[in-house]
Amino acid sequence: MVTVTLWGSLRDAAEGETEVTVEARNFKELLDALSARYPGLTPQIERGVSLALDGRIYREAWFTEIGPESEVVLMPYMKGG
Repeated sequence: MVTVTLWGSLRDAAEGETEVTVEARNFKELLDALSARYPGLTPQIERGVSLALDGRIYREAWFTEIGPESEVVLMPYMKGG
């Protein structure tokens, strides 16, 4: 099981939860599990989300492994330049 901290508008889409626990071994499984449990997250996930894993930010790194003790933060995709 992985504990995921949700940021910003993702909290609203997850029924106000700030932290959720799901079964996932990688980024793709995490997104699939979150979409299944919280259908309101699906539109945001489809637009794009970023994953902070142990302090490093990933986007579209579908098979990035997530360990059970990893610090996981999911946030709306951030654009910048």
